[in-house]
Parts: sequence; structure tokens; C-alpha cells
Amino acid sequence: MRSFSLFSLLSLSPLLVNGQLSGTVGPLSSSSSKASTKTCDVTDYGAVADKKTDIGDAISQAWDDCSNGGVVYIPPGDYAMSTWLKLSGGKASAIQLDGIIYRTGSDGGNMFMIEHSSDFEFFSSTSKGAIQGLGYEFHKDGSLSGPRLLRFYDVQDFSVHDIALVDSPAFHLSVDTCTNGELYNMAVRGGDSGGLDGIDVWSENIWVHDVEVTNKDECVTVKSPAKNILVENIYCNWSGGCAMGSLGADTNISDITYRNVYTWKSNQMYMIKSNGGSGTVENVVLENFIGHGNSYSLDIDGAWSSMDTVDGDGVQLTNITVRNWTGGEENGAERGPVKVVCAEKAPCTEITIEDFAMWTESGDSQSNTCENAFGSGSCLQEGDGSSTYSTAVTDTAAPSGYSATTMAEDLTTAFGTDASIPIPTIPTTFYPGATPYSALAGAGSAAATPAATAAAASRMRRRTWH
Repeated sequence: MRSFSLFSLLSLSPLLVNGQLSGTVGPLSSSSSKASTKTCDVTDYGAVADKKTDIGDAISQAWDDCSNGGVVYIPPGDYAMSTWLKLSGGKASAIQLDGIIYRTGSDGGNMFMIEHSSDFEFFSSTSKGAIQGLGYEFHKDGSLSGPRLLRFYDVQDFSVHDIALVDSPAFHLSVDTCTNGELYNMAVRGGDSGGLDGIDVWSENIWVHDVEVTNKDECVTVKSPAKNILVENIYCNWSGGCAMGSLGADTNISDITYRNVYTWKSNQMYMIKSNGGSGTVENVVLENFIGHGNSYSLDIDGAWSSMDTVDGDGVQLTNITVRNWTGGEENGAERGPVKVVCAEKAPCTEITIEDFAMWTESGDSQSNTCENAFGSGSCLQEGDGSSTYSTAVTDTAAPSGYSATTMAEDLTTAFGTDASIPIPTIPTTFYPGATPYSALAGAGSAAATPAATAAAASRMRRRTWH
């Protein structure tokens, strides 16, 4: 079970989280305590909310003064950013983004890179802070050479919350070689093209929850190496869908749970993708998935043709549990709801598919495909992986209980790649019937200064699992 501060207990759902996390996540100290130590308002360092003056140097100077105990405060307003930031060595610090930052530079790399830091928080007190990447200015000409919006590298005990990441020229948020992190109450909205990942995580002990992603590539994806990752209450709203991979040489992923994932008009509900390679994926749970209108549903593909073949016999998958999936796939005769294709020399073992009820939204049949995958449920075969097989099972009648609810915010069209994407309001629900773990920071309140102790205290999220 988890333990909380008194304020957290009062402000959060009583639902206890159990999953694959191994310990505490989030900052060690509250933003209010950091603000009481020191607050560095970027307007005191030359920032101007005129959507023209570059804010990069002002943030850099404020970071120098507040990175070792303090809050870099970006007040409400529209700011331009043409120089990218590498903010390093922070301890007990925070960036409070209550304004909107518009990309005006054209370099690649990362607009914001936070590295080698601990006890850190990147957030908006109003839930209206955003980074607008204006990626369409690159994408309309077919280019993906622009920057990522936000990247964390070697950061411990941190959180990112209550911000929107919009129209990145490349990836939106990458969490690389980090530990004990929490990402929540976020909206990611990107263009309708590959290469525009939402959230990518290759780290240890990370909790991602209550997030909406719109794009046409990764929704929330785990990459290698990764361990003890919990992903829940995720709304892939016209997206590429959640995934694991692409997996290559020396894959090392274990103890991963995805729970309460709603996927609408996306490439897949969940995909584990590899082609050759080596290493292992073990102890994975994919539960409580709802899908509508997706090209693929469950797609475990050990011969994924969209990546070059990697040297090796294949990535070994073991102890994968898929349970409680409902809804419909776009065309079950072309792409059935279950595809588990594993390498002949690296068969999948201990695979379980249970309480799985999905049906085609087009036509009157669907075909499930299994190859070298051993376990129970669907078209899987019993065994220890010492033999090989390939089979397809066709269903001509809908399973009982497949019907599933939709969500009111389901998009009716994608955002394309040749026009600016509007900054969204962060939703207050991310999965049917699931209450978010915490209310939006800006719920019912106006802009808060860093010294607003009561509001800031509600953002303290030090969670402990035993």
C-alpha cells in the first residue's frame, strides 16, 4: 500500500494503487518549501510576455540562481523561445510554468533538457501552462528535423504535471535513465504523422497516469532498458497507441503494468515490437483496455517489418498477462484483435490472455493469429517453447460482453501536419469510470504565485509502495 501526507490523503481518491512500482516516486520536498527558500521570477531576468523576446537566457539565469533550492517562476503570458536550454545539476528545485512558451528557434535537439538533477518538479499551478512547438512549420514541408519539447536525463525523485505539450517538431517528452518519477495531469497534442512520439520512458520506478495523447505515433511507450513502470488512466485519443519498443540488442525490460487504457482511432491498443535482437521482456500486465476503431488491438510482433532486422535470435518474452479487454477493432478480418507472433528461436512463454472480448466493427468475422507463443487463451498453445507452430483462429460470432462505452472527448478528425494545433484544456477524466488520482492543480483557482503555500502544498505527491 502507499502512504501520503495528510493533505494528499484529503485530496486524492481513496483507491489504493498496486502495480509494478518498487518504491517512492515524486519530489522529496514540496514546491511551497522550495519557493519559501527562493523564487526566481524570469521577468526579473529580462523575460517579456510579448511573444517576441527570447525567454531562453532569462530562464537560464533564473536557473543558475534557483537550481539549488528554489523555484524558477514563469508567470502567465505568452513568451517566445529561440535558444534551447540544458538545465543541469538542480537540487530541491522546480520550474513553475504558468505561461505559454512558443518555439521560435529552428535548431534540433531539445527545447528543454533537464539533466543530472534531483528533487525536481516541472509544473503549472493553474493547469494552463504549455509549450507550443509549432511543429507544423516543419511538418508542412515533410521535415521532422526540429527539436523535442522536453527531455529528462539522469533525474531522480521528480514530477511533471498539469502542463500541455503541443505540436512538437519531434518527440514531445522523453524520460531517459531516470528514477522515481511521476508524470500526470497532462495533455500531449501532436501532428498526424509518425516520429511525433507522445511520452517515451526508458527508466526505473516511474508512474505515468492521467494523461491524454493525440498524435500518430507513440502514445505512452516503454523502451529498453526499463524496470518497475506503472502506466494507468491513459487516453490515446486519435494516436499511434501505446507500445513497447522498438526492441533490439540486449533488451532489458521487466515489471511493467499498463492499466485503464482507452484507445480511440489509433494504430493499435498495445504493441510489443521487435525484429531480431536479443535480451528479455518479463513480468508484464496489460489490463482494463477499451478500444474503438483501432487498426490493431493486441499486436505482439517479433518480425515487425517497419524496423530493420537486428542481429540476434529474437527478444525473449515471458510472463505476459493480458486481461479485461473490450470494444471493437476497425476490421477484424484484415487485422484481428489478437496477434502474437514470436521468433522461432526466442518463443514467447507464460503468456495469458483472459477476459478478452472484442469484435470487428466492419464485416462479420475476425481472425486471431498466434505463432511460437505458448500459454493460455485465444489462439495460444500450451507448451514450454520447445516446439514451433503457427495458427489462425477465425471467429464468426461476436463474444459476449464486448460492447464498451465511448468518451465524450473522442476526436472526430486528426489535426494534420500543415496548420497550427490549438493548445488543449487538460481533461478531468482519462478512462471511463476512473477518477484521476489528483484534481488539476488549477481547479477552481486563479494563477498562483510560488509563495501560495496552500495551493502548492496540494502538489506534494511523495508516494510510497510497500
